Parts: sequence; C-alpha cells; structure tokens
Amino acid sequence: MKKLLMATATTALMAGGAFAEDVKIGIILGFTGPLESITPAMAAGAELAMQEVTDSGKFMGGSSVTPVRADSTCIDAAAATSAAERLVTSDGVAGIMGADCSGVTGAILQNVARPNGIVMVSPSATSPGLSTAEDDGLFFRTAPSDARQGVIVTNILQDRGFKEIAISYTNNDYGKGLADAIQTEFEAAGGTVTIVSAHEDGKADYSAEVGALASAGGEVLVVAGYVDQGGSGIVRSALDTGAFETFYFPDGMVGTKLNENFGAELNGSFGAYPGTDSKGAGVFLEMATAAGFDGTGAFSPESYDAAALIMMAMAKAGSTASADYKDHIMDLANAPGEQIFPGELAKALDLIAAGTDIDYVGATAVELVGAGESAGNYQEIEFADGVYSTIGYR
Repeated sequence: MKKLLMATATTALMAGGAFAEDVKIGIILGFTGPLESITPAMAAGAELAMQEVTDSGKFMGGSSVTPVRADSTCIDAAAATSAAERLVTSDGVAGIMGADCSGVTGAILQNVARPNGIVMVSPSATSPGLSTAEDDGLFFRTAPSDARQGVIVTNILQDRGFKEIAISYTNNDYGKGLADAIQTEFEAAGGTVTIVSAHEDGKADYSAEVGALASAGGEVLVVAGYVDQGGSGIVRSALDTGAFETFYFPDGMVGTKLNENFGAELNGSFGAYPGTDSKGAGVFLEMATAAGFDGTGAFSPESYDAAALIMMAMAKAGSTASADYKDHIMDLANAPGEQIFPGELAKALDLIAAGTDIDYVGATAVELVGAGESAGNYQEIEFADGVYSTIGYR
C-alpha cells in the first residue's frame, strides 16, 4: 500500500500557536458483532476524554478534537481494514483509539497503521502475539496482555481451591492466545486442564462442543469467548444439559449482557477483567455517570486513557503527526512527573505547555511496560442474586 500523505492529519501545530484546527481521532470498535453490548461504553469513555480536552480550550492552540467512529466488527479483518482505511484516507484522522478485538487490531496495524504511519492505542486487544508484532513504534495498548491474564486466572482458581478445569475458547487470535496462557499457567501451578476446545461464533447449537467438554470433565468451565456470541451459547448449552454449573469468565465475557442472559443461573460463578481500585477509577466512574453511560463496563476506562494519551502526546510534541508524537506516549504514561487523573486533562495541558513532566495515571493506574502495553490490574467479580459485582482487585 502506498504511503498516504495526509496534509490535514499530519499538519504540525505548535502548542500555543496562532491558529487552531479540528483534530480528528478515530474510534474503531466492534459496534456490531460479538462485543456490541460492550463497545458503546468504550466509545463513550474515549469521547469523554476528547470532549474534556476540547472544552479546556488549551489543546494545540485552541484546537478542538472530533471523534470519528468506525466499525471493526471485532471478527472480520477485511471489513475492519476497510473501515480503518476510510478513517485515514477519507476522514483524515491523526490517530486511532482502537481497535478492540485482537485479530482485527493486528490486521489494522499491519495493513493500515504501519503503511500510513498512524498511531494506534488499543484499550482492549489482549493477544500475547501483539507484544512482539512489528509496529514501527506506532502501537500501544492500555489493556494488559493475556499472558498476564493467564496468571490472574490461575491465581483466582487456586485461591478458590479448584484443581481441575476445562477450557472453551472462541476460535480466533484472542481466544487461542488466552486459552494457551491459562493452560500454561494453570498446569505450571500444578492444576489439571482436562480439555482445551475451540468453538465458532454464530452457531445456533453448541451441544456437540459442550458434549466434548462434559466428557472431559472438570470442576469449572473457563469460557474464553464473547458475551454477545458463542461464549454465551456455550454457557447456555452447558447449563441446559447440566454439563457444568460453575463458570470462570475472562474479560471478553464480562458485561451486563451476562446478567440479562442468565441471571441467577450463574450464582457462584466468577471471573475477572481489567480494572483497578485506584483514585482515578473512582473519579472516572463519577464522570461517566454524570455523562450518562456505564463507567463500570469492561474497557471503558481503558478507552478514556487511550484517547487521553494520544492527545497528551500530541500536545507534548506540539504536533498532530504520528511520527512526531509517538515517542512521547511511553514517557507520559510513566513516572516521573506530576500525576494526572481523569478530569485533570486541562491541568495536564498546562503542565505540558510549561515544560513540566507529567505521569498520566488516568482511570486505570496506567503504567506502560515492554512493547507499550499495560502492566495489568484486574478486578475480580462474582455472581450472586442474578448479577455480578466486584469483590476484589488483583
């Protein structure tokens, strides 16, 4: 693909300059597909940060920030690539907040972001394979790798006394990477994995898959899938046949849709998804509530942080060109510097303009390690009385 020269998106803007412009940032998430019940709050989180920066009047000489949404579908790499190409070529975005699911994120990175030199910050793509992907320094994620999630899952299962599990995973990069991480960690800790079995999304009947899982047995069924797709299908079939009564739900399964789908049938089941009990998490929740969306939704606070880091890096570089601001993201996300929490983006812009270092803590206690990914904090959940609630943090 020829490198596209986007005059609007890459115009260098000196902080405090004499002119302002409308800076566009793409939000590419699965607004349709297996995570469609989760993505609205993710988009709202990112847009909350963008509105906060625009309202401050302190961004890039008074520039405004406009979000441009695009549908990744979560599962269709070709459709996601086309959507991302439109963001870059037609809409002229200066950066991309997204994508969400790991497979489409990798496709956009290689087919659109790298050829066009556009920064991507994903709030939710967790495949361990993305840690080593060629990215030309353009790709970051405010969510931790599933290599970390495998450790968390193992710790929670062990603390509850479980020694034997079965795993069902959605047959894509996310599901396979997470299933491998869980199996590796759980077995290394002395546990037994009876079966690791893939399921396809979009099926009407999962009785064959659940039959194989039931034959293998296990005290807990770990469902590494999507709440709006095959993951819920596996759970429904397992409950209806009595194959399993206790489930572990990783991040892609955690959402209010679980409560709607199963209610009290899941009492006693549990899981975890990225989250923290930091000061910033509480502030973000209050801001989200005031803005009219669910700030407890999976990856919504990570989306706020992803968007904020893109804009803070632009301000630090004095430029909306990815080549200029990409190298500032890691520095801004980590110590040293004055800590910045949600609702303090105007303060951050003042400090950056004054040449003062900031340590962006944000809504998720952001700390980027290694290849520019979150070090990883998780909130543990448990189902009781037909709903899940947070019972602790890891």
